[in-house]
Amino acid sequence: MATINFLYRSKRKEASLNLRLLFRHNNKDYVIGGKTKVEVKKDYWFEKHNSNSKDIEIQNMQLKLNNDLNSIQNHILESFNKTNPEVINKLWLQTNIDEYYNPPQHLSEFPKELLKYFDVYLDNKRSEIKPSSIKKYTVLKNLLMRYEIDLKKPLLIKNIGLNFKKDFDSYCKKHQYSNNTIAKSLRTIKSICKDANYNGLETHIQLERIKTPFTKTENIYLTFKEISKIENIKKSKLTKNLEDARDWLIISCYTGQRFSDFMNFNDKQIRIEKGKSLIEFTQQKTNKIMTVPLHSKVLEILEKRSGKFPSKITADKYNNYIKDVCQFAKLKEKIKARKSTKVESEKGDITKSRYSYRKLEGVFEKWELVTSHIGRRSFATNFYGEIPTTYLTYVTGHSTEVMFLSYIGKSNKDLAMALTKYF
Repeated sequence: MATINFLYRSKRKEASLNLRLLFRHNNKDYVIGGKTKVEVKKDYWFEKHNSNSKDIEIQNMQLKLNNDLNSIQNHILESFNKTNPEVINKLWLQTNIDEYYNPPQHLSEFPKELLKYFDVYLDNKRSEIKPSSIKKYTVLKNLLMRYEIDLKKPLLIKNIGLNFKKDFDSYCKKHQYSNNTIAKSLRTIKSICKDANYNGLETHIQLERIKTPFTKTENIYLTFKEISKIENIKKSKLTKNLEDARDWLIISCYTGQRFSDFMNFNDKQIRIEKGKSLIEFTQQKTNKIMTVPLHSKVLEILEKRSGKFPSKITADKYNNYIKDVCQFAKLKEKIKARKSTKVESEKGDITKSRYSYRKLEGVFEKWELVTSHIGRRSFATNFYGEIPTTYLTYVTGHSTEVMFLSYIGKSNKDLAMALTKYF
């Protein structure tokens, strides 16, 4: 006989519940844990879920959550009763929890064509990935649809080998895709094929031999001297929109956050602790609660704006505005780099747009290469070596120091030179 409990084991304000399976076998007690996808708020779980509330809204929440938990519990117990207790362990439990959300399909139900299986893959991943990632997958799917039209035959999963890689690479280069875009596309295609193989479909023997190296790109960032030039642009040169964009750009250079996060900053997120100003927010991409100290440069902007952040700007307009701002600041250094450029759309492009964008290589003045991401990269690069890397990775949200160093383009030689200060 087995029993199941659900536990809230996180310090976060909202988290997924853990499932605990308890059973006895051969006079020995077993307790095994797994993680569900049922998200609840901490205060609701501990204070309201088991209460005898008369609030109809809380009662509805209790009913819905209990139905969800009972459904998971029945699924696990039904599987438990069909399984030899000797093989029940943490992996068995988590596999069964995962199968509750993504029930295994019969082999005959899985399509053998890459594009059709793409939809299966996306449906299974939809609850795990962000809308921004769904958009990237959709862009790749559209590219594969155009490639298939060019081939005049469907792409079969079992044919994704070295010949496919060579032909797909040629097609993408013909249509001016960058090496790194091609590499990312091939990595995703490999992941989809591996998923298909996991579900029993035949894959090409050469699948693992498809290599996807990335080309090193120029690390474009604003130096402290360039940021100072941006700060010192005469106010008379700037419209209100450009002044707002200029201030947001400076804020991003001293907070290290993504556009989706810093553009949503507001004064209510700021608090003072021990005389220091901190801003607390939840990162949209990672859903991680962040507390970041505000640099004196950010505080100067807030002070001149009576404690308020600049007006919000859409991503497209912000990217255009900050190019104008950096042109006013005379950031004219010539740099060999890749720049997003308008080109004619391919035949078969389902967006029906006459033009699309590719990152084409060339030599450009620095102001032309400025985008909304430059503030985050500038923060990471400028403060590397000045602030311990552990603190920098906390602010930028990189999960490892290796990822952070790759992000700012540091080589082994750079690390060796940084070490010399300690010898």
